[in-house]
Amino acid sequence: TEVVKQGGRRRGANMGVLRVDHPDVLEFIQAKADGSSLSNFNLSVALTEAFMTAAQNGQDYELVSPRTGEVVNKLNAATVFAEIVDHAWRTGDPGLIFIDEINRTHPLARLGDIESTNPCGELPLLPYESCNLGSINLGLMVSDGEVDWEKLGRVAELGVRFLDNVIDAGHYPVDRIAQVTRANRKIGLGVMGFADLLIDLGVPYASDEALGVASRLAEFIEQRALAESARLAEKRGSFPNFEQSNWPERGEAHLRNATLTTVAPTGTISLIAGASSGIEPLFAVSYVRRAMDGVELPEANAAFIRIAHERGFFTDDLPHRVSEAGSVQELAEVPDDIKELFQTTFDIDGEQHIRMQAAWQTHIDNAVSKTVNLPEDATREDVERVFLLAHELGCKGTTVYRYGSKASQVLTIGRHEPEPAIKAEVEYGGGCAAGECAF
Repeated sequence: TEVVKQGGRRRGANMGVLRVDHPDVLEFIQAKADGSSLSNFNLSVALTEAFMTAAQNGQDYELVSPRTGEVVNKLNAATVFAEIVDHAWRTGDPGLIFIDEINRTHPLARLGDIESTNPCGELPLLPYESCNLGSINLGLMVSDGEVDWEKLGRVAELGVRFLDNVIDAGHYPVDRIAQVTRANRKIGLGVMGFADLLIDLGVPYASDEALGVASRLAEFIEQRALAESARLAEKRGSFPNFEQSNWPERGEAHLRNATLTTVAPTGTISLIAGASSGIEPLFAVSYVRRAMDGVELPEANAAFIRIAHERGFFTDDLPHRVSEAGSVQELAEVPDDIKELFQTTFDIDGEQHIRMQAAWQTHIDNAVSKTVNLPEDATREDVERVFLLAHELGCKGTTVYRYGSKASQVLTIGRHEPEPAIKAEVEYGGGCAAGECAF
């Protein structure tokens, strides 16, 4: 049975990537238009800087055969970009990978070009590399209304050690994967519970202050992870391909891992941990979860319920009315500052989604998995603006999901349904919310 995440793509799927200069690019862009084909694949088009320049100038560009290296055709770049926008608006696929940006920042560029990523896009990988991820629950890193930087630093260091140990403890399906994984020792230390942290700090997600918090968190985790990897290298040795990396040029004498930080979608693990997913805003403040036997279980954000009690606007039917409305923004009894603090993903415009992604990406050496969720009435022009801003701000890719553009969704908002409630299948974990989820 197809189960589609909030961002419109399938959890546990494969990643299908095709360069924009491949002769079959139009067929690839349109591959999921029927709503049933390639249901186990997330699709992304790898865009080059040359293509983006041509698209912005309305110029033609060349299609090159991957077998012969010869130019076999030309297309108008603006027309192809418009086709990508149209299908992303209609179906949630394809997403974009800015492949030149990925390779420009890849520390192992001398070993070859990266052509694709893991299924959710947060880990660009060379052939035969493997995906090794762990996430810090930021919701547990707040004490007395402030970030507990000492605790966060300790957890980041422990995360690096844990993930490095996984490389040696793991069993690999083929020897080549083991060899390449251990030669580069890439890890992806990420986060979840970012929205929970912001709520505990009293910082609205859609604010410049939240962007500053994101940047400081990402930089701090990066610095502590880098320092711990260097300490590990002094004891255990640097990763074997260290001298072929750009780390010596960046001033590192030793390093255990070629890459260290990422932002994964944290689907099921955020559900298990009771945390918001990745760096996403809340999808809903209150909703009904469908259990496997058909039982519907009401769930509400614990921080919202606590604040409602503290501020005196809680009533027994409040969770149901929030679920029914789809947002606290429509409830008169909720104070304005609480409405601002509990904005959900569709209350936040696409530009703010991308700016948040870019704030994290600045200090992440792999990539950032994030969904730009847009409301059902979003236009193709809205999708195009998101794509162009993601490129402008240096993101490594992006994915847009317009609510209702998939026939099946795990989370649905009550005002769109015959039964007035936000509902979630039992499998919903809030993650891989957009396949590669926007990097």
